[in-house]
Amino acid sequence: MKQMRYTLVVTRSEEDQAYIAEVPELAGCAADGATYQEALANVEVVIQEWIETAKELGRPIPEPRGRPVSA
Repeated sequence: MKQMRYTLVVTRSEEDQAYIAEVPELAGCAADGATYQEALANVEVVIQEWIETAKELGRPIPEPRGRPVSA
C-alpha cells in the first residue's frame, strides 16, 4: 500500500491530560495519547483502520492535500 500523508492537527488537552491528534481530511479520524509521540503513533493506526473501513463500505478515500507540516 502506498504511504499517504494526511494533515495532522495535534493539540494538548489540559482537561484530559492528553494530546489529541486529528486528521481533518478523514471525517471523525482522531486519536489521543499521554505524550505527543503516543498520539502520533495511535493516529497512524486509526488512519489505517479508517481507510480499511472506507474500502469495505465502498466509500471514497480522500487524497491527502499535502499541506506543510509545522510543530
